[in-house]
Amino acid sequence: MVDDGSTDDTAGVVARLTTGVTIPIRLLTQENRGASAARNLGIRAAQGSLLAFLDSDDWWLPKKLALQAATMETHLDFPISHTRELWFRGGQRVNQKKKHDPPHGDIFDASLRMCVVGMSTVMARRELFVRYGLFDEALLCCEDYDFWLRVGSREPFLLVPEALTCKEGGRPDQLSAVHRQGMDTYRIRALCNLLDAGVLDADQRRAAVAELARKCAIYSQGCRNHHRPEEGARYSALAMRYQSSMEHLS
Repeated sequence: MVDDGSTDDTAGVVARLTTGVTIPIRLLTQENRGASAARNLGIRAAQGSLLAFLDSDDWWLPKKLALQAATMETHLDFPISHTRELWFRGGQRVNQKKKHDPPHGDIFDASLRMCVVGMSTVMARRELFVRYGLFDEALLCCEDYDFWLRVGSREPFLLVPEALTCKEGGRPDQLSAVHRQGMDTYRIRALCNLLDAGVLDADQRRAAVAELARKCAIYSQGCRNHHRPEEGARYSALAMRYQSSMEHLS
């Protein structure tokens, strides 16, 4: 468990909840450095061969870990898995749209437009993080979008087709709310980093550049609508630069 610089009585609550519990629970603390740093601290400290994540605003159903671990044991060719989710807002169940249906296998194209893997649904083999690195601590949000693209460009994702994770939305302290107005800038940065890494094949690169151009166009128009023409022009130029780099692939 990682406490990312909370100001409440997290340590006291953990101590009370773990009194008499036979399963070892370790609380790691750090100054507030964000979701990526907190997850990376947990990954470095973890000792098991399978790693799972649970954000503070989500919860698992009781059979989640056992069922997901057993499924991965029978699908050894998959380095990472995720599950379906149940969504709640203000304590009330809400329905997901078709576009939020989690994919199985090659998730790369589906992951370009939006994050299609719920962080708290994931179980991954330890070697995945050796192979692809950790979460990017320079990204204040959309760090999961960045990581799934990095991994999904090379690895298949195993979908456990049961809703085993519950997600609570609508809280004002969630990253999606705090960074709502500039969230696409982080996705654009993630796409640029991926394209600059030179790891994509020709088809993946075409798809990534097309999505980068789409995101830049939307954000540029928003900048112009809010009287920030210079910022909008920078994002338009950014898209054009990557589109120009595609000419030799045509």
